[in-house]
Amino acid sequence: MEAKEGTPKFPGFPFEPYSIQIDFMNSLYESLNQGGVSMLESPTGTGKTMSVICSALQWVLDRRLQQDEAACGEDRGNGGDGGVGSDDEPDWMRDFVIDKEEKKKEEKCGSVWGKPHSKKKSKEIPKDFRVMGVGEEKGRESLQKKIDAVEIGDKEFLLEEYESEDEKGLGSVVSKRKAVKTSFSSSSEDESGEEEEEEEKKLKVYFCSRTHSQLSQFIKELRRTVFANEMNVVSLGSRKNLCINEEVVALGNSTRINERCLELQKKKKNEATKVKNLKVGAGVCRTKASSGCPMLRKHRVQQEFRNEVSQQGPLDIEDLANLGRTMGACPYYGSRSLVQGADLVVLPYQSLLSKSSRETLGLNLKSNIIIIDEAHNLADSLINMYDSKITSSQLEIVHRHVERYFERFRNLLGPANRRYIQTLMVLMRAFLRALLDDKDGNLKDSCRDTAQASEESGACDFTMAINDFLFELNIDNINLVKLLKYIKESNIMHKVNGYGEKVATLAKIPAIHIIGEQAEEGSCISAFQALADILLSLTNNDGDGRIIISRSRSTSFKKQGGHIKYVMLSGEKIFSEIVDEAHAVVLVGGTLQPIEETRERLFPWLPPNQLHFFSCGHIVPPDSIMPIAVTRGPTGRSFDFSFSSRSSPDMMRELGLLLCNLVTVVHEGIVVFFPSFDYENRVYEHWKSSGILERIIKRKRVFREPRNNMDVESVLKEYKDTIDTISVMNSEVNQASHNGAILLAVVGAKLSEGINLSDGMGRCIVMVGLPYPSPSDIELLERIKHIEGFRNLKLPENPSVSSSYDLYSGDVQGGFDILRSCSHRGKEYYENLCMKAVNQSIGRAIRHINDYAAILLVDTRYASDSSKRSFSHPVTKLPQWIKDRFVSSTINYGEVHRLLHQFFKLKKTCCH
Repeated sequence: MEAKEGTPKFPGFPFEPYSIQIDFMNSLYESLNQGGVSMLESPTGTGKTMSVICSALQWVLDRRLQQDEAACGEDRGNGGDGGVGSDDEPDWMRDFVIDKEEKKKEEKCGSVWGKPHSKKKSKEIPKDFRVMGVGEEKGRESLQKKIDAVEIGDKEFLLEEYESEDEKGLGSVVSKRKAVKTSFSSSSEDESGEEEEEEEKKLKVYFCSRTHSQLSQFIKELRRTVFANEMNVVSLGSRKNLCINEEVVALGNSTRINERCLELQKKKKNEATKVKNLKVGAGVCRTKASSGCPMLRKHRVQQEFRNEVSQQGPLDIEDLANLGRTMGACPYYGSRSLVQGADLVVLPYQSLLSKSSRETLGLNLKSNIIIIDEAHNLADSLINMYDSKITSSQLEIVHRHVERYFERFRNLLGPANRRYIQTLMVLMRAFLRALLDDKDGNLKDSCRDTAQASEESGACDFTMAINDFLFELNIDNINLVKLLKYIKESNIMHKVNGYGEKVATLAKIPAIHIIGEQAEEGSCISAFQALADILLSLTNNDGDGRIIISRSRSTSFKKQGGHIKYVMLSGEKIFSEIVDEAHAVVLVGGTLQPIEETRERLFPWLPPNQLHFFSCGHIVPPDSIMPIAVTRGPTGRSFDFSFSSRSSPDMMRELGLLLCNLVTVVHEGIVVFFPSFDYENRVYEHWKSSGILERIIKRKRVFREPRNNMDVESVLKEYKDTIDTISVMNSEVNQASHNGAILLAVVGAKLSEGINLSDGMGRCIVMVGLPYPSPSDIELLERIKHIEGFRNLKLPENPSVSSSYDLYSGDVQGGFDILRSCSHRGKEYYENLCMKAVNQSIGRAIRHINDYAAILLVDTRYASDSSKRSFSHPVTKLPQWIKDRFVSSTINYGEVHRLLHQFFKLKKTCCH
């Protein structure tokens, strides 16, 4: 299909594009020309991924060509001295200038937790070696005698002397240890020093999505284009997905895997450093040591891995892991080392949207392109990444380890180390008092009032603003910025953990006891990191988030699972950092409406007329879908799946009878979406005991979505195989006892997003009720209140509560009270969460132009008059391509059955 004159063409598209695909590619191309923020909406199944690839990468090639031509022209006109940065060049070209020398210097300074040292820090190092006075010299000699008296085996756990230069301002601290290059970065230090630094590619594209399966689908589509051979592509993933060290992978838990990997790198560095003299200021020498992980041991193999990845073209996470196993090289670090020379980086949300992850991976967003797929819940996904949490048991673990360490080394530590460690213990005791129902302070009194009002819940949750939390615990005078700086630079985490491990080993504590203590919460390192994360959260602005304190009642003599959690509520500052760096940020999704909510929550500074928005229709013909609001069941009972009515036996029975009728008219696969796993289980057990399940099984096999995501693939495969097998049987035999299968799924779980239920796997989608989130969710309620624009709302049953607190007893009614108090924005957000989930679920079915499916929205609220409801009508939030065909009113189930019979009879005739 020819593009209009003057519009960009897309020769990389591997087949004849549809008109809506050309419109989408033109819109994306124009968005990249303009820069800034864009939102592009294209229904699932319209070839959105292919359109993104061919438009964005074509733009990169075109711009590079223009850049090269402009550079050549400047060279000819200025003798080679002009060019980049001249006034004649467009802004986007001048923005691509990168200060490489600055970057190299930063990388050579080493890193802490994977973050480069700044130039300023490296310049301050010589100040540690100033000439000492007589008094200082005597103090050092006295301290040295004490150090010499330490058992030789404990010297490795002793902290280096640490100084705080208060006169230099907030958080300006200098460590004596900076004379030695020390790094707790997860990269392989020796190898990075030997490699030639690859030039950073200009005009890099970062493509991110929510799950690894969605990223794998992107790579598969990319391989079908010419760009697979023209672009350097690298996929990034987590250690859990890429680690090939069997000892580490066997740990299972992501936190433990990350922890063990870093420990192995630390082991390498410890072995590589040999201290000749323990005196302060003495020099060190390095010896070449093998890596703690065998997969990083051989530099040559790592280089071969990188070469192989470059030669094979685009590889997804699974391909990288398999290649790493074959070659015996770490694919996690191998892929990271390829980022700088890549044209296209494919990565999950967390790696791009989290600032600490970007710094660890060395991602340079400056003047580059960012494309965020599946962006319908971007605002919530973004702020969730900045949440932090520490449990009472984690606090106890860290406190016990730090206290033991301090008792052992108290007299050997310098004054700064003693002061910071004592400050840490003060903070931990304050947190523990808040969680363990200490008798001091208002925290306990307020919580008791709520707990007594809701004895049956067993929980006591309340929220506070950051400043109120600090004042209540009497820790508002602690400089958290300087304390966090100390934790990073002093290496106290590993010193304390290492000493604790030695004590446990010498005490011969059985391994099973250690595992039992740490299995749920992780080791001292992960608990210490959780503490550091909470402390970092407390440095946010007061209005950016809320502190949630959750305490459970004591059972017999044991305290149950309390925790302190910080919930980020505002994502605009986080997102602005990304927007300010990048040339263009493009949000892509199947359904991005309502765009105004996204704009207000992520980039409110951007005027609506400067937000480029594009939306296109579906490629399927209108007669390929049959969306119906099913308001009554076969016996005439109205479907009301509101929270108060959905668990009645009559309602569950009526739903079962509906399925008994559907299996007779719908061939192949039916997917039924329930609002939660608990409700799905309740309905299933009712059907089983009442005999309804047996009636359904006579016509279709029944599959259930497992709670464990690891088991989803096998269930999905068996479901598909059953449908494929029965389809073949039905084509060979006129009558078969079974005519397909039913899959019982859950909204918001694995099957509702990113899963392809095309053709026979999803001939009919049944949405049970309106899947509103639970109004008892304390984090959800805080988010709603923040969006609504008010704070410290008092529940009617707690009028006397202090303004410092918002108390929650965990009951649904309290949540509804808050929702009723909302005037517009908070209530609108609550509705949007529900309908976004509905749209994602029903969008699993129609995946290509020849696909067809019926969509049944089972609840009277899908058809009721909006004037009678406190919320807006849910149908208004359905995608336009569904609204255009939606049958919103039916007299009875008989009419629904007739419409379905005609629809499938017509489609079977057309297809055969």
